[in-house]
Amino acid sequence: MTGSLNKKQIRELLPHREPMLLIEELFDIKKLQSAKAVVNVKKDSFFVDGHFPGQPVMPGVVIVESFGQAAAALTAHGLDKSTYENKLVFLMGVEKAKFRNPVIPDCKLILHIEAIRSHGRVWKYKGEAFVNKKKNGRCSMVCDYCR
Repeated sequence: MTGSLNKKQIRELLPHREPMLLIEELFDIKKLQSAKAVVNVKKDSFFVDGHFPGQPVMPGVVIVESFGQAAAALTAHGLDKSTYENKLVFLMGVEKAKFRNPVIPDCKLILHIEAIRSHGRVWKYKGEAFVNKKKNGRCSMVCDYCR
């Protein structure tokens, strides 16, 4: 199963709202296995004025949050709605996050996310980040999707 979700459909899956809803689109979805996500990094993104004035860079922690949202949307999309409805997804841990190049405004950050394993409510994912097809970073994380 492959497919895509737009921002409105993602909003139905995740509890996040602007300005913290970072994922614009989820595509190339393989149910409960993998997907790609789009984050449009804009000149008016909430972090631009303060990180860093005159030389804006997307903070690594916001990139990690984007990975978490992509993972949560991938998982929620593949589950029965009653499993995640009215529940929150919590990022429990981040392993081996690496950032190779700064992500600056006016770019499209593409995240490749893959579910590695699940044990009950706890899922482990890995992901890679790209801008203009150039690898910008990677991350492994553990999430609990239904507390």
